[in-house]
Amino acid sequence: MTAVLFDFSGTLCRAESTESWLRAALTATGTTLSEPRFSDMADALEVVGALPGGAEPKVVPEELAEAWAERDIDAAAHRAAYTGLSRQVPLPVDDLHDALYERHMAPAAWAPYPDAAQVLKELRQRGITVGIVSNIGWDLRPVFREHGLDPYVDAYVLSYEHRVRKPDPRLFAVACAELGVEPGRTLMVGDNRTADGGAAAIGCRVHFVDHLPVDARPDALLPVLDLLPEAELPSA
Repeated sequence: MTAVLFDFSGTLCRAESTESWLRAALTATGTTLSEPRFSDMADALEVVGALPGGAEPKVVPEELAEAWAERDIDAAAHRAAYTGLSRQVPLPVDDLHDALYERHMAPAAWAPYPDAAQVLKELRQRGITVGIVSNIGWDLRPVFREHGLDPYVDAYVLSYEHRVRKPDPRLFAVACAELGVEPGRTLMVGDNRTADGGAAAIGCRVHFVDHLPVDARPDALLPVLDLLPEAELPSA
């Protein structure tokens, strides 16, 4: 293998909890709630799937269907979809809907999995190029910079920047082209068997991890290092 492609959410990083997300937005808008009301509101936002990177909505309202379908290929649609979902929940001040959306893009709203930096650093030391391939409607590069992961990434291929989303093989082909590598010598690592599995269509090898809370998945990325043939390692 000469390159490894990684998904973002649920693979290298995990979004904060709905409770943490809501508390941050309340602080940003200077809004206070009683604990019972806070708990009810967090539960309601969880049910409607308003947190990007969190649980998906059980039902997408008809009026949001178009925005939802285009959320990963258009930044405006992404914002419209998720603020539309949050508006299914009555919030004490209208500004909270935009504050919630802004919060989810903040680096502080994301935590790298415990082994992410170790694996990325080891790949760099082995001379393996790394790309991020993500279905997303906003620029995640600041998250990687803030958490010290950016120095180990050679290319970011984001669905909204190319207007194509996984599992469409074209997005993986773009990533391989940007890295200058052959798909047959590239590994795709992700948490979604449908979306990330699309890399197999162009000949990439695929490896899956489980989308779990950060504290429940301390070392699931480490096996990626074992998938690299010994021949690829630098001589001692």
